[in-house]
Formats: sequence, structure tokens, C-alpha cells
Amino acid sequence: MESPCILVCSIDMVTGYCFGCGRTRDEIGAWTLYTSEQRRVIMAELPARLDTVERKPRRETRRTRMARERGEA
Repeated sequence: MESPCILVCSIDMVTGYCFGCGRTRDEIGAWTLYTSEQRRVIMAELPARLDTVERKPRRETRRTRMARERGEA
């Protein structure tokens, strides 16, 4: 079965899309229930969706925290 999953499974809370593949939680959960045509339609939309996802770490990294504490950020 064709799948866009790249094993980066984390949902952007702003758009509702997975950071890795661009699918919604509902689409991920129902993926095996979709027909091949339904999966192809969704997969055609994913590049545009991924362009809307803000690709920042969900948590503050140690490096950014230290920079912030030094007043650099």
C-alpha cells in the first residue's frame, strides 16, 4: 500500500497537518480504509499542505534556550 509516511509523526497545532507527511490525524487513522484513488487524491494535495506547515521544533531546544538566556534571541 502506498503511503507518504516518513516516520516523522508530529502534528502542527496551527494547520493540523503532520510535519512529516502533511496528512491530518483523521487521514492517518483511516489511511488503510481509503481506496487507492482516495489515497492518490490526498497524496496530490500533500506538497501544498507541507508548504503551510511551520517547520520549527515543538519544544525549545537547549541551544535556543541558552541563546535566549544570553539575550541573543
